[in-house]
Amino acid sequence: MIFCFIERNRSSFPVKKMCHVLEVSQSGYYRWMKAPVSNRKAEKERFRARIKELYDQHNGMIGSPMLTADLHDDSEFSQVSRTRVARHMKELGLKCKYVKKFVVTTDSKHTEPVAPNLLDRQFSVPTPDTVYVTDITYLKVGRKWHYLTVFIDLFSRIIVGWDLSDSLERHSAIRALKKAIQRRTPGQGLMIHSDRGVQYASVDFRAELQKHHFVQSMSRKGNCWDNAVAESFFHTIKTQMIRHCKFQNVMEAEQALFNYIEVYYNRRRKHSTNGHKSPAQYEKEWWNTRKAA
Repeated sequence: MIFCFIERNRSSFPVKKMCHVLEVSQSGYYRWMKAPVSNRKAEKERFRARIKELYDQHNGMIGSPMLTADLHDDSEFSQVSRTRVARHMKELGLKCKYVKKFVVTTDSKHTEPVAPNLLDRQFSVPTPDTVYVTDITYLKVGRKWHYLTVFIDLFSRIIVGWDLSDSLERHSAIRALKKAIQRRTPGQGLMIHSDRGVQYASVDFRAELQKHHFVQSMSRKGNCWDNAVAESFFHTIKTQMIRHCKFQNVMEAEQALFNYIEVYYNRRRKHSTNGHKSPAQYEKEWWNTRKAA
């Protein structure tokens, strides 16, 4: 109904202008507003119920921009504005569960050789399996620190390989890389970009890259922005999941990481860099376009 459309979008456009464009009377709209509100009330209740449903699906780890993108997948709410979503979230007491505190640590004090910064902050790439970025973060399992290594394809921001270890030794980074290779079978010339951590500068890690004819790139010393995509992912997973959980053992931690990375982040969570599509959906549409060409 036209008046319903006007009501949904009045926070974004003037009522008078919408009435003129849609060729309805402004007085008719206001009469409709004063009429029995059963239809509007029902629509509002459906809208709020859908907001709450999506909020719960994301375990509260969602703000109004991403929630609006999710609502746009529903034909009934495809035209809803972010302003309206934010207003109803506020009225419902729904807030994104972010924790602002964030700490970055990198062990680059070593004598191993370092690679040049070939990526040079070119974070947009045209095809999958062109550039992987990688980094390591920490989380507590029981009373002991464990370390999560991830590899991210810059094309879609999908996590292609990850590994959890109780050690900062190079072996975890190599295992995560091997998982990515097994999963994606990238070709020669793939660029692997990291910080200058000793794990990535080690003889064994560099040998693995040479074995597959990959190209190594490293951030400049002390410049976290050179690996901003990996840093951004760790910020997201820490503030949305890790700092809200207590892991009693490794199995529990790995299951939680699998659910977050493989089920939620790769396949469910929308990214603005992907046009508000999940990494898996973005890649699927790209491959479908290639097949149709």
